[in-house]
Amino acid sequence: MTLPAVLPLDIVVGVVLYWLVLGVAGLVRPQHLVFVSRVLFPLSVAGALALTVAAAVSVTQPPAAAVLPLGLPDLPFHLRLDALSAFFIALLGFAVTGISLFSSGYFRHGQGTAPGLLCLQYHVFLSAMVLVLLADDAYLFMVAWETMAVSSYFLVIASHRIPEIRSAGFLYLLLAHLGAIGILLAFGVTHGAGGDYTFDGMRQSQLSNFWASTAFLLALFGFGAKAGLLPLHAWLPEAHPAAPSPVSALMSGVMLKTAIYGMLRVTFDLLPFQLWWWGVVALVLGLLTALFGVMFAAVQTEMKRLLAYSSIEHIGIVVAGFGLTIIFHAYDNPQLAALALVATLYHCLNHACFKSLLFLATGSVLHATRERRLGKLGGLIQSMPWVGALALVGTLAIAGLPPLNGFVSEWLLLQAFLFSPGLPNPYLNMLVPLGSAALVLASALAAYVMVKFYGVIFLGQPRDPGLAKAHDAGGWERAGLAWLAAACVLLGVFPFGVIALLDHVTLPLVRYAVGANAGEHGWLLLAPVSAARASYAPLLFLLGIAGGVGVTFLAVRKFYHGRVRRDLPWDCGYLALTPRMQDTAEGFGQPIKQIFEPFFRIKRHMPGPFDAQPYYSATTEDRFWHWLYVPVVKFNHRVSEWVSVLQHGRIYLYLLYSFVTLIALLLLAR
Repeated sequence: MTLPAVLPLDIVVGVVLYWLVLGVAGLVRPQHLVFVSRVLFPLSVAGALALTVAAAVSVTQPPAAAVLPLGLPDLPFHLRLDALSAFFIALLGFAVTGISLFSSGYFRHGQGTAPGLLCLQYHVFLSAMVLVLLADDAYLFMVAWETMAVSSYFLVIASHRIPEIRSAGFLYLLLAHLGAIGILLAFGVTHGAGGDYTFDGMRQSQLSNFWASTAFLLALFGFGAKAGLLPLHAWLPEAHPAAPSPVSALMSGVMLKTAIYGMLRVTFDLLPFQLWWWGVVALVLGLLTALFGVMFAAVQTEMKRLLAYSSIEHIGIVVAGFGLTIIFHAYDNPQLAALALVATLYHCLNHACFKSLLFLATGSVLHATRERRLGKLGGLIQSMPWVGALALVGTLAIAGLPPLNGFVSEWLLLQAFLFSPGLPNPYLNMLVPLGSAALVLASALAAYVMVKFYGVIFLGQPRDPGLAKAHDAGGWERAGLAWLAAACVLLGVFPFGVIALLDHVTLPLVRYAVGANAGEHGWLLLAPVSAARASYAPLLFLLGIAGGVGVTFLAVRKFYHGRVRRDLPWDCGYLALTPRMQDTAEGFGQPIKQIFEPFFRIKRHMPGPFDAQPYYSATTEDRFWHWLYVPVVKFNHRVSEWVSVLQHGRIYLYLLYSFVTLIALLLLAR
């Protein structure tokens, strides 16, 4: 008797069930922190590793499909594991491995939510994200999408006793459901008049330019609300600081990518064609989002809020690459379309690694110092050397410095921008190079922001005496941070294997594979189009840096050893330096605040001549909040006041309303 072969799809579905079982197991002993953190979360890591391997293998294989006997009688659940969904599932599994390792040593009592219940919400969230990526019909997709939103909402409000956290969770849930309406309408348009809500049925539907454009714009709106595109970004800087750090890492590093997956799935798989102006809309919206996010990140004084705005920036870069892919594909240039798509997918993977790493590092800082304001931190590399060293890797990676992973994807995307003058549209030939300038500006400002982030937290002197008691991360936390830091290094030094894997994703979507050109000159030289135009040798770059450092070290040891005297640095003539003399987070952000002041809404408090305790403060606020969200809230309050006139609490009035309604219906039904 031969046993049936286990397929990657079977493993992926098995991991989903496995995670759900782990979540339910948390309810067996909901208050037992050791059982949850030392047993269930480490077991979750095993599922994440299995998911990563199965999905990575499936990227290179033909699509696999299945129909589950669940759902409604005429609407069963359809599953499909193809190259696109497998890539994002592998991304999810890889990031979750590090996050779950970190979570095994992170959670403490007093989070508000019982540890066992938090474990259930965590694993339902993971399972729902996998089902979003597996769904092959609109019904299962929306069920999984809403489950993902609701479970993540409960994770965001884990410390639900704090009113500000409940408000942040409500805003997140509101915008999540608003986006879900857009996605649902997009599916409704895409399926046409056939009544078939499977993705296979949508692929066969014939849509006019108008209805295809309507579906695209609805999908961009719906998925953009989840991704954090302007002007639907307001939930990110509120929800990320409110959530526990592993949850913030999951939401920023993984959940935002499900929205990118949805955009790619609808645009390049479900819709029968793409129009060039769709790409222009996505490109402009993405670049504006990137610039907005990085400018606001530069002026933040709270570390998790800074990282939240940084996520907005990187999602903008990804959506800009998505728009550039549409433009090239609409003009039948598969080579550049594949290059832009590879850069987009590569940046999704990179962002999942370095942003998860940085959110987890801030979690360790929060536990060690009980402080999230940058103005109260400083000098932590002395008391937290492990966290400081591993966070430095993430900081350099997110700043886009070679030879780490952030540089590779941004460099590939810049190459796609620079090849755009060959488009047969003179207006685009003028617009897209401006987009490359905006991309470079966003990348430069991101490096500036990361200098502020790392320098204020880890370097210099402690700004608060209590920081001397800070402790380094524990073993589980170090393992999770090291996993993600190693990924930042390996993805930057060895991009050829990743690009070869991504060829299996780009080939069915845009009918071209970049890997053949990129690896034409061997695995040492990365040339996405032609070595004569542009090339990059990451391993040689790394060896050059290591060689330079090594030669310098040996030279100092040989020629200057014993002749160099260690002393305090020059202090401009002051007798003693104090922490108050260091540059602050506000000081770092001041140049950006001055240059881009029209983009901010700055509220200043000037000290009065008779104030008992005079002080000056300047608060930077989001103009979109006051232009868009505040008017909607005020309008909603007015409507509620008008409607509340009908509600007096008297039963005879309610009976009268019912009687009048019944009479009106009888008269109208004649």
